[in-house]
Amino acid sequence: MSRPPLNPDKSNAGIIVDPQTLQRVIPESRRPDGSVRKEIKVRPGFTPQEDVRRFRGTRQTQMDANSLPKGHILGWIAPSSASQPAKPTSKSAKKNAKRKEKREEKKSGAAADEPVPDNWEDEDEDEAAPKPSESSSAPAAAAGVDTPKSEASSSEHTADKPTATHVVSSKAIKKLAADLEKLSTK
Repeated sequence: MSRPPLNPDKSNAGIIVDPQTLQRVIPESRRPDGSVRKEIKVRPGFTPQEDVRRFRGTRQTQMDANSLPKGHILGWIAPSSASQPAKPTSKSAKKNAKRKEKREEKKSGAAADEPVPDNWEDEDEDEAAPKPSESSSAPAAAAGVDTPKSEASSSEHTADKPTATHVVSSKAIKKLAADLEKLSTK
């Protein structure tokens, strides 16, 4: 069993644990006139009024635990925590970081390939006339040829007509054809 510290912690009422006897006591103290007060033993289980905590229900304690510190601003991150970059230490962490960078580059590259129209009002006029890319992509899709998304879905999105951006691979077409043949023979 470990011994209590030489300078024990005092409660609000001044009660400490005596290091020699391991009992709770109020230690000796000096009065202003110089005389000494005797050490007072405290009965086990006794809690003086100064040490009694204010009652807090479970909801109140939970709210206190979840509350933000005084003066905290929502959404604000301290500069010290935001400026420290996370450094991968292990080999697997480094590999995962590289993979993540490649995925982000791939996503940003795919977004950069699609042209952004200069004027959104011109779309309504273009919908009336069919585009040459629409007619050329339909035979390619029927033949089972993979086409890029920009060719396959050249029709613009409107509130009335949602965009159809489905690119079907040749394997999927062959599988569907085989399934259809099985259904038709039965």
